[in-house]
Parts: sequence; C-alpha cells; structure tokens
Amino acid sequence: MRKVANSHLQGDHQSIFKGAGLEFDDLRPYQYGDDIRTIEWKVSAKGHGTFVKTFKEDKDQAVYFLLDVSGSQDIGSKKRKKIDHGREIAGVLTLAGIHEGSQVGLISYSDEKEKIILPGKGSRQAVKIIKAVFNHQNRSFGTDLYGMFTFCLNLIKKRSVIIIISDFIDENYENPLKALAKKHDLVVLQMTDPIESALPSLGIIPVFDKEGGKTTWVNTAFGGFSRKIATSFSSDRDKLKDFCKKNQINYLQIDTQQDIVLPLMELFKLRNKTMKRG
Repeated sequence: MRKVANSHLQGDHQSIFKGAGLEFDDLRPYQYGDDIRTIEWKVSAKGHGTFVKTFKEDKDQAVYFLLDVSGSQDIGSKKRKKIDHGREIAGVLTLAGIHEGSQVGLISYSDEKEKIILPGKGSRQAVKIIKAVFNHQNRSFGTDLYGMFTFCLNLIKKRSVIIIISDFIDENYENPLKALAKKHDLVVLQMTDPIESALPSLGIIPVFDKEGGKTTWVNTAFGGFSRKIATSFSSDRDKLKDFCKKNQINYLQIDTQQDIVLPLMELFKLRNKTMKRG
C-alpha cells in the first residue's frame, strides 16, 4: 500500500484531499462546468458577463473515510471481495493523505456505528486507521445507509472531504446524502462484483443472506430471473451515478476484478480539473 500511495498517487494527483474552502478569494468569468451555486449574481447583473466566486483553499480541511462494513460487502471471489477492495482503497488513500499532511479520520458503519477514529496527522494515525480497517470485527452485519449518513451529519461539524466506500445496496438514503453533499465535499466510491449482476441460470438453488443470516431457495431459471437481477443492479447504479452528478458529488465505480490504481488515478485527475475550474 505504501508503494502505491507514494509512487502513483502523489505529485499532480494530490488534490483529492483538498476541497474548496469557504473563504472568498476573487471573481473570475464563468466557465462551462462551473457550479452554478458559485455565480455572483449581483456582479453578473451589471451586464459585463457572468462571474463566479473563487475561494481560498482550506489546507487544514479534514479527510474522513466512511467505510460500509455491512454483510453485503462480503461478496465476491475467495481471493477478492468487495470489503477487501474497500479496505485496500481506504489504506492506500490514508497513507497518501498522511504523506501529504492531511488530517485523516475513519468511520466504519453497518446498521450501527462500528468504529470511529477522529481526524489526526502523522504516521501513528495512519497505523491506527489501517489496523482499525483490517482488524475490525463486526458487531452487526445489517445495512443502514440512511443512519450512516445522518450520523455523519451530526458528528462532522466543520466542512470536510468525505470519501464514502460502499456498495450502496440499500434504499431511502438519498435525502441525508444530499444534505451531506451540501455541507461537505463528497467522493463516492461504489464497490461492485460481477456475480451481483451475472447470476447464472442454475435452477433451484439456496441463496444465503449474509445480513439477515437466513437461507432462501430461489428458482434462478424461472421467468428470466437472472436477467431481472442484472437489470435491477444496472438501474440502481445508473440512478446513483445520476444522483451524484446532480448534487456535485465525485462518483467512481470500482469492480473487484479491477486493479485499484488506475480508477483512483482517474479520480485524482477529475478532482484536479474540478479544483482548477474553482
């Protein structure tokens, strides 16, 4: 993880941890892609063009990793599950953030708060977070994204960069996520696995619910079951992606079959472009 953080995720790609500050800096002409919420309407109304406000960067802005550790994350191959991918990403970005001098914190959540580490700096903080990520033993395996985002709204008062690592297999979490996006700088990393959307037609098979701890018998060859599963997962992912776009949230889907370096590099590039525009 240290090799990835130091060799691939430094240099021009550091600004994933730097959000837009709240202190006004200057005005500049509007450019395509700028957030309309930054338009200075009083100046623009004078008829000399449309202008947007720029803000000074908050170098002490904290970074929180919000890690979903529910049972649905424990899906994938024996070598690589979604939770393994999420832990590795959290570890790599923690090292990168600490190396840059950012304050880094962690919130692990299922359907209840599992682990909280308040933001701090230095190598000891990095070790503390990485141990908490990889050595964690769940108290519960349920999912409650609504509760997770609401908890963060109440806990994190100062504007921060929040990196959410989850598969987003849940419902009715949009309102607190939208409220979180208005208050903080959000990055959504959605963990996926091919088996979720490519269930083979095997007839009647037992399906184990890792969150509820129950087994249900399902006829995978009946009524286009496999096709419906694939369509449902694809639709849910598209909805989340559109939601993030509308609410100025950086979104990235990472499959368990992918190496994490290239997707994270693309995210850093996207963040850099956003910061340069702002």
